[in-house]
Amino acid sequence: MKTFYWSFVLMLLPSMAYTQTTEKENEFSMSMQIRPRAEYRNGALVPRNEGQKAASFINNRARLSLDYKRSDLEIKMSAQHVGVWGQDPQIDKNGRFILNEAWAKLDFGKGVFAQLGRQSLVYDDERLLGSLDWNVAGRFHDALKLGYEAGKHKMHLVLAFNQNDEKTIGGNYYDPSKAQPYKTMQTLWYNGQWAKNFNASLLFMNVGYETGTPEKGKTNYMPTTGTYLTYTPGNWTLNGSAYYQFGKRKVGDEVKKVSAYMFGVKVGYKINQQWSVSILTDYLSGDPESSKVSTFDPLYGTHHKFYGGMDYFYASAYNKGLWDKQLSVDFKPTSRWALSLNYHHFSTTYDVTVEGDEGRSLGSEFDLQVDYTVMKDVKLTVGYSTMLGTKYMDVVKGGNHDAWQDWGWVSLNINPRIFFAKW
Repeated sequence: MKTFYWSFVLMLLPSMAYTQTTEKENEFSMSMQIRPRAEYRNGALVPRNEGQKAASFINNRARLSLDYKRSDLEIKMSAQHVGVWGQDPQIDKNGRFILNEAWAKLDFGKGVFAQLGRQSLVYDDERLLGSLDWNVAGRFHDALKLGYEAGKHKMHLVLAFNQNDEKTIGGNYYDPSKAQPYKTMQTLWYNGQWAKNFNASLLFMNVGYETGTPEKGKTNYMPTTGTYLTYTPGNWTLNGSAYYQFGKRKVGDEVKKVSAYMFGVKVGYKINQQWSVSILTDYLSGDPESSKVSTFDPLYGTHHKFYGGMDYFYASAYNKGLWDKQLSVDFKPTSRWALSLNYHHFSTTYDVTVEGDEGRSLGSEFDLQVDYTVMKDVKLTVGYSTMLGTKYMDVVKGGNHDAWQDWGWVSLNINPRIFFAKW
């Protein structure tokens, strides 16, 4: 395949019928973000054993974003420095201020556009492709996005081809340990509003992973296809998703066929302006004893959003099946205050044996989050989570379920637009 699709793009772009219209207003904006977050980890991400001490730290994101727009062109550049307080010396000669976003969007008229460069890919509810904004660094891709958006319908084609460095010879072997996790990626996404309260998305994503050696490399492809549906009649919110993965993927030293799936259903109800409730279930297939790769991979989504604040699943190391049942209550007493309480019950999708007993229950997690708008562009957020694990959790994730597992954090998000001009 090599660079087939890049050749396709190079042929496509110059051939597009494009007539530049009279230039409209130019816009330039500048925004800044300072986001420190203090964390207390006493069994977050990985369950702790009895006697292990808790860890505390403060991480920080400092981001500067520049955005230029006119009728047919938009360019965005965003640079950030991320790290932990005290990580760098007082006198630092090796700064780590890097461009996290650097892209240009060309508008060819009639809903057709091309966006290329380093960018976040956010689709639907961020289950498979998300910005991962919770993470101090976020998530970004080097990609070309070709799109058509008209009225209530949208279609995007996203293409990526990754290499570790410039080459003169040696083929296209790619080492993912040093950079992006995939070598190639092609994603086709469609979204349409088919009725007043009904919206449907279709997605096909083909990811190519490198295997072999630099002398004898091979790309194995794992496609993912599925749908995301939303229906919002009155005070009700109903959404569902279903995806299937196939193709091939490397597991250890062996390349295996893939056959995995997931589905999720959420039902929410807005009681009044202050209270709302929802129930949700997520099922991601997985069986370690399967001859095929039966474990569904949620790829590059915002996993912290779905699978509990403690981040035991997918946001940290986890490659087994999962069934998550969730109950959420949200309370917004004023325009400044918001409170969210979530309950999760986690289970495996296969039997786990402990001391001769078979079971699947991993435990229950409680997540509490309070948001307070201090002033315009400044928000304070406080969170606390605890996991009440079972003996089966010890086998699946490690640690000791008899040891108290909890996590607390405080974050201040300062994100003003500091300059805006039109001409």
